[in-house]
Amino acid sequence: MTNILIVGVGISGATIARELAERGYIITMIEKRNHIAGNCYDYKNEAGILMNKYGPHLFHTNSERVWAYLQRFSEWTPWKHKVLGCIDGVYFPVPVNIDSVNILCGTNIKSEDEMKEWLLAHTVPCGAGGATNSEEVALARVGPELYEKVFKGYTIKQWDKSPIELAPSVLERIPVRTNWDPHYFSDKYQALPSKGYTAMVAAMIDHPNITVHLENDYTHDMRSLYDYVFYTGPVDAYYASKGYEKLEYRSLRFEEETLDIDQFQPLGQVNYPSMDQSFTRIIEYKNFMHQDVPGRTTIVREYSTAEGEPYYPVPTERNQAIYKKYQALAEKDEKNGVFFVGRLANYKYYNMDAAILAALEAVDKFIPQ
Repeated sequence: MTNILIVGVGISGATIARELAERGYIITMIEKRNHIAGNCYDYKNEAGILMNKYGPHLFHTNSERVWAYLQRFSEWTPWKHKVLGCIDGVYFPVPVNIDSVNILCGTNIKSEDEMKEWLLAHTVPCGAGGATNSEEVALARVGPELYEKVFKGYTIKQWDKSPIELAPSVLERIPVRTNWDPHYFSDKYQALPSKGYTAMVAAMIDHPNITVHLENDYTHDMRSLYDYVFYTGPVDAYYASKGYEKLEYRSLRFEEETLDIDQFQPLGQVNYPSMDQSFTRIIEYKNFMHQDVPGRTTIVREYSTAEGEPYYPVPTERNQAIYKKYQALAEKDEKNGVFFVGRLANYKYYNMDAAILAALEAVDKFIPQ
């Protein structure tokens, strides 16, 4: 009987565990936290509001494989996410669309063709080789005025770096609309698990071949006890004994406040791009899936920080150079039965659907079809 250890009971680890358990493997999962579901973990607070402990998670995908896979473990509530930005008390849609430009730039754009003309007149094309950093991406997409108002300050607060220092991929994630579409994502499937992510992950690991141990961190002496290991934690933590430079991660600090009012802000998420506020956004979870909690609401201000649980790999040239050293070690260890999967293990800023797909593909590779 083949025994496998999976380090981390987040969405990547849970996907691998379920896939291998159904193929007859005996799975042990360990998690250093006191709960399952990783950064997707959600719970009802004292006001009865379902909220994410580690920041909002909005599921969206174009992957038929991922969408079909997740239907097995949860019912889903359609949810097309909307975001507003706020500068000096003025709200505007995020991502940038026609209304955003009219509000922030004092224009009177009335059609998609006019919006395209405005962008063409105000943007700064990249060089022949394409964008080399995130500032160039933003200037090429929205131009200097909107870059300064909407993107620059928010990016600095989020990453503690100028957009010039960050890879193009950071701001390439942000779409720009040439119409009035107020929705944040454009994927074919957009929904939230009806009972929350924790319930979904619990269903994924509910299998007789899976055993879970919480508050149990990985140590290298565990390796000899298992035939294979799938590791989903930070790759530099796994190789800490090698003495390489540490990789940079951004974390979040949350300031939670429950108020005796029905609603605090127009939508569940309002971003604050100005450097006048030290927080990046305010999340009002009650507005997600229109939760019915009369007379009370909970808001959470988010502050980006270098300290705390690692959330986001920091995509700079320096970090990519350091990661390549860890990646070389990981590739060697794969031949010895240790596999690195997930956002932290692969040092890649995955969306949830991409993390699930990467986990499914890791199983495909482990068990050739």
